[in-house]
Amino acid sequence: MTEVDGKPATARNNSASLRRALTILLHLGEEGRARGATLAELTSGLSMNKSTVLRLLAPLCEVRLVEQDVRTGRYRLGSRTAQLGHVYLDGLDLRDTAHDVLERLASDTGETAYLVIPDLPDVVYVDKIESPQSVRMHSPIGSRRPAYCTGVGKAVLAHTDVGTVNAALAHGLPRRTPHTLTTPEALHADLAVIRSRGYAVDDLENEPDIRCVAAPVFDHAGTAVCAVSVSGPAARITSERVPGLGPLVSAAAAEISRRLGAAR
Repeated sequence: MTEVDGKPATARNNSASLRRALTILLHLGEEGRARGATLAELTSGLSMNKSTVLRLLAPLCEVRLVEQDVRTGRYRLGSRTAQLGHVYLDGLDLRDTAHDVLERLASDTGETAYLVIPDLPDVVYVDKIESPQSVRMHSPIGSRRPAYCTGVGKAVLAHTDVGTVNAALAHGLPRRTPHTLTTPEALHADLAVIRSRGYAVDDLENEPDIRCVAAPVFDHAGTAVCAVSVSGPAARITSERVPGLGPLVSAAAAEISRRLGAAR
C-alpha cells in the first residue's frame, strides 16, 4: 500500500473526506441557515465541485445528520443533530464549564473573577477565582446582591425582556452608594448603553470603593443565563482601566456562551 508521510494513502484520503464532510455540517449549522442550502449554494459556499458535495452528503444523510427537503431540494441539519445537542446540553454543568475560563480571566486581569446567575430581582454568586492581590472584593459563593446596582446584574438585565426588567425594578431601587442609579429611567438608559457596548460597569454603585466590569453569558436559546465579571478596589480598577478590561471580560463570556451552544 502506498504511504504518504508515514501513513497509508487511504487513511489520509479518508481523513480529508471526513474533514470536508464536517465542513458541510458546520456550514449548514451557521446562524441564518435554518432554511438550509441548495446544492448550488453548497458548492459555491464551500468551493467544492458538485460530485464531491454529493458524495460527502450521502453518509451524512444516511445517519440523519443532514436531511433534504423533498419539496425544495434544500439540504439542512437533520434530526440526529438535535439528539446530539440534547445529550451535550444535558451533560453540561455551568460551574465546571466556566471554571477554567474564570481562572484565565483572573490571571489575565489580576482581579477576582466571578460567575453569577440571576434570581431576579437579585443575582447569586456561584463561583469565583480570587485575585492574587492582598486587597480584593469579598463576595462569597452563595451570596446574593441586587441586580440593578451590580455589573453582573445589569449585564443580564440588559438582555432580558422589558417586562421582566420592570418586574425586577418594581422591588425598588434603594440608594446603596452616592453613585447608585435609583430611577427606572436612569437604569433603562444604562442598560441601553450596555447592550451597545457589550459589557456592564458597576461604577461604585453597589459598594462605595468597588468597581466591577461584567458581561452576559448566553445559552443555546440566546437567553442570558448568567454573567461573568472582574471586581476590585476602585483605586486599582480605575475608570481609565475599564475600557481595557471590558473586552477581556466579554471574551471570557463569549467563550462560556460558545460552550453552552450559543450562536451569538
